Amino acid sequence: MTQYETVSTDAGEARITWYAGTKPWAVLALGHGAGGGVEARDLQALAAALPAHGVTVALVEQPWRVAGKKVAPAPKTLDAGWRGLWPNLAKPGLPVIAGGRSAGARVACRTGRELGALAVLALSFPLHPPGKPEKTRAEELLGTGLPTLVVQGGNDPFGRPEEFPEGPYGLVEVPYGDHGFAVAKRAPLTQDEALAGLVDGVTEWISALR
Repeated sequence: MTQYETVSTDAGEARITWYAGTKPWAVLALGHGAGGGVEARDLQALAAALPAHGVTVALVEQPWRVAGKKVAPAPKTLDAGWRGLWPNLAKPGLPVIAGGRSAGARVACRTGRELGALAVLALSFPLHPPGKPEKTRAEELLGTGLPTLVVQGGNDPFGRPEEFPEGPYGLVEVPYGDHGFAVAKRAPLTQDEALAGLVDGVTEWISALR
């Protein structure tokens, strides 16, 4: 069952789309990136698959997106929006896994421990701007202080899996995937197979947190 909830935050009104888990034991909260919303293929795939594994999925739309703006605000504003809706994510009384894709992954990394998250899921973590590996954001990822999983496309211009530093986190590679986990038609696996691998990797990791 899908439910929608609007939440007032210091950054404006946010929206949560709930996908109720079967006999849920945890909530997975997923924020979107700076270039798109919760319709992203990876977020939708996880929202479709995880409820059957006892995980309620909450897809979070940041206030700037709800307001119809085209450009994401500064990181501190994104963090303020996330903090403001966290009590609603925790309301079911279940452990909350903080997650998101790209900019949303950075928010989860920066705020997860402070908010009492069980773990952090970073989808397409933007390790650096494309073509600028020297501008690394590794400290956000390495500083979560929580069980953390990175899921990264093999061809992500924001950081390929082999560019990531060693650290206390797991990493699942989606072969041939770009920043949105899209795979080229000439790739030796299909788009559906790529997403199935992503879902399997996340499901296995979340199950181990139980």
